[in-house]
Amino acid sequence: MTKKIMAVLAHPDDETFGMGGTLALYKRRGYETYYICATRGEAGSVDAEYMNGYQSVGELRTAELMNAAKELDLNEVVFLGYRDSGMPGMDANKNPEAQINHSVDEVAGRIVKQIRAIQPDVVITFDPIGGYKHPDHIHVHKATVMAFENADNDDFHPEAGKGFQPRALYFQIFPRGFLRTMTRLMPLFGKDPTKWGKNGDINLVELTEVSFPTHVRIRLDAAAAEIKNRASRQHASQGGAQMRRGLQGFSARLFGEREDFMRAYPPVEGAFKRKSDLFDGI
Repeated sequence: MTKKIMAVLAHPDDETFGMGGTLALYKRRGYETYYICATRGEAGSVDAEYMNGYQSVGELRTAELMNAAKELDLNEVVFLGYRDSGMPGMDANKNPEAQINHSVDEVAGRIVKQIRAIQPDVVITFDPIGGYKHPDHIHVHKATVMAFENADNDDFHPEAGKGFQPRALYFQIFPRGFLRTMTRLMPLFGKDPTKWGKNGDINLVELTEVSFPTHVRIRLDAAAAEIKNRASRQHASQGGAQMRRGLQGFSARLFGEREDFMRAYPPVEGAFKRKSDLFDGI
């Protein structure tokens, strides 16, 4: 039986920028790969030049995601139907359709429906702080954990189908050591590490204060890395091409193309030797 991987994240581009290489690598090995996307990225910042032919930011970013999905050769993309909540303090936070304005239990119900329908072996989502503390990332992390923990409980959202238990749950993580080095070097180049990103709303220094263990490090081969590059370019409105040339590209050149994961289930106990395969030990 073909093994399956399901990524449960928040926005168009999350599937590519963070773990696109891993999804590409496993798909090339014959696995099935799925993306469950909570929103259509409606609150994303987009330059006017990218809006030609599109009626809304959500429409544009949905199209970018579907193009990236073709590059990654995903088996399916499923939208959960929520609206992008934006970063803290944005007007988007107040929209009643924003993901964060719906209960974790409700979102978990929609996620568990997909788990039971697709029956993945491995589920991947954000770490507990959502990578860089985006409210939607944190919210979907909590909902995915709840869905995973109750996936085989027929009494949990019985309308979502018969129970099924995946074999493992992973959190995608970012190596903090390199991040700490960068926050010390950025001021030398006139960059403020507390105001990083296109909108200057990400505090890298704050992120270095939280660390998660790396249980699996996926090193990308040249083919998977190139697929990730092509998929990244599809998210042009979110700086996909520039991102691969910037901090992320520099890190790849320095350390090699890699993506890191923490295993949340089965729980890791005692001494642990870092693995190179999400399916090793499960």
